[in-house]
Order: sequence, then C-alpha cells, then structure tokens
Amino acid sequence: MTVKKNTSQAVASAEKVQKAQKVKKAKRAEKAEKAEKAEKAEKVQKVQKVQKTEKTIKLKPLKNLKQTKASAVLNKKSSGEKKSDADKTLGLDKKITNREFKLLLKPEGLDRRSRIMQLSSLLVAFCQKSRVEFFHLDNANTGLRNVFFYDTPGEHFRRNNLILRVRESRQNVWVDDWCEVTLKCRAHTLKDSLHYSPKSAVPHKVRLRLKEEILRGDGLGTARMIYSNNAILDTVPVDSIFDRTLQSVIGFFPDLKKLEAAPELPVQIVGGRTNKVLEACLPLGNLVFGDGVQAHCDVGIWMRSVGDPIIGELAYSYRVNDENRGNIQAHKKADKFFKQLQLAIGDWLASGTTKTALVYGRPE
Repeated sequence: MTVKKNTSQAVASAEKVQKAQKVKKAKRAEKAEKAEKAEKAEKVQKVQKVQKTEKTIKLKPLKNLKQTKASAVLNKKSSGEKKSDADKTLGLDKKITNREFKLLLKPEGLDRRSRIMQLSSLLVAFCQKSRVEFFHLDNANTGLRNVFFYDTPGEHFRRNNLILRVRESRQNVWVDDWCEVTLKCRAHTLKDSLHYSPKSAVPHKVRLRLKEEILRGDGLGTARMIYSNNAILDTVPVDSIFDRTLQSVIGFFPDLKKLEAAPELPVQIVGGRTNKVLEACLPLGNLVFGDGVQAHCDVGIWMRSVGDPIIGELAYSYRVNDENRGNIQAHKKADKFFKQLQLAIGDWLASGTTKTALVYGRPE
C-alpha cells in the first residue's frame, strides 16, 4: 500500500511540474511575440519618419534651395578669402628656405672678448624675460676668414641687385687653399630676387638658399625685409676662382649672361685688393621659438685688421621646411623677439642696413 501511495504521489508531482513548465513556456512565447511586434512597430515608425523627411525635402520650394546654395557658395568664398589674407600676412612663401634676422652693432670695443661676453649676458637675460629658450654654447670657437667682393668697374652686379662674394677661411695667419664663393640676387621683393638664377655650372658642391632677411627698419623696434636668392659653392680652389673677366664669372654662373655688359669686361675686388675684410665669427647659442623653429645665433665682427673693428652684426637664423612652415606662432614669436631685442640693446646698435652696403659705400 505504501509503495502504491508513493507512486501516485510521484505521478501527481510530475504532472504538476509538467503543467508549470507548459505555463512558463506559454508566457515566454507570449513575451517574445510582444517583443517582436514592438520591434516591427519601431521599424515601421522609422521608415515613416524617413519617408516624411524625404517628402518634406522634395516639397521644399526651389527658391529656398537656390538661396541655400548661394549662401553656401558665399560662405565658402568668404572663408577662402580670409584664408588667403591670412596666408598673405602670416604665411611664408613655399620658396623660402631660410629666415635670417640681422642687427648691425657699433664697432667700439668689439675686438675685446669681454665686450662680447657682456652682449651675450644681455641676450640671455632678454631671452629669460621674453620666455624664449636659449641654449648657450660655452666652448664655441671663433672662426676667422677673409671676405671680399667682386664687381665690374661700372658695378654691373650691384646695379642689378647681384652680389658676388668670396670667403677665404683662415687658421691663425694662414689662409686655406679652398674658399667659399657665393652669388646672390638680393632685392626688396621676392619676385625681383628671382630675376637671376644663381645656379652654378661648375662641378663644385653647391647649396641653394632663398632667404628672407629681416633687418632693422628706420627706428628702434622696427623691421623690414629683403630677399636673397643664393648659390653657395663650398670648396673652390683659391687659385682658380676667376680669371678676372666677366666671361669667366659667367662660366661659373651662366645666368649672368643676361647682364647687358661686354663679356671681356674686367672683374675686380670692390675697393681694390686692400679692401679685403677680416671677419671673426663667434657662435653664441641656439634660440627656440617653437616646435621645429630653432635659430642659430652668432656675432660677426668685420675688421680692417686685427684690433681694428669697423662694424659688427648680431644675427640669428633658422631653416624653413615643410614641417615648420605652417608654425605661424613660432615665426611671429621670432619677429616679435627681433623688434623687442632692439629696444633692449639699443645702445649697442649701429645705423645702416647690411655689412655689404659698407663695402660699396651706399645702402641696399
């Protein structure tokens, strides 16, 4: 009897479980059906919304569409004009490879190293005030070289914005067997500086540079620009520079044949052989104006002979490339630094434009 009773209870329990499972299954099915219906309804609403939007667009008056297009074109044109103006006032021409900032210095005392160290200290203090990083070169060596210029008796080079310069490196009293020869077309506008190509036809290593040179303007805290299109031949034998005729110079720089001058014209050192200048150049350090814009800063001193300075120049320069050309803030910072530096060292500054102008005796 007990076994029968237990069996009946087990069967009843199993039926109860099965019934509960069926109810649970039915509820899940009902819930799934409701979810499916809700999802379908949501899709239908989205489709209807899209269709309604498309219909609205199609019904939009043609006049409004034209106005919208005209407005877009106007905005685009305005934006382009603003960008063009910005490029014109702040951007650098893609042809520019270097920027050089130059300040002429009074010659008094420039033959004394203590005087140069005093100038260097002023520069460091001004950098700290201007928040421009300055990396000082403590063990820099002073380089010596002879500098002189060639031209015709009628100054055909000078009158056509051309400068033909030779630099002879020196080791103490000894002149090296190799020299640097530079032809540059330097003018007040970029366009004029490109009138002559300085490219060389001789098999010497050459560096081509198109420089934007920033000079002091009419007063302290001002600036003006000139442009210099250069070819620099690094290792020319001193004994075979030119045979002292225009034709020989044209052999180095073929574009000079555009000069309206007889090829047999003599070419000589400007001011005579005694007009060679002894130049001392001392690197001071590096100025950092921004990412990728780091300038080499140095002092150059021109002397008739040792102990007889005639002019000095404080300069800093940096390369311009695709990576830093668009760093407008850094270029502006370098410009601002140049103008404010003049005010900080005004007592040191000499009037004039370039060192070359002193050799010729008239400004560029």
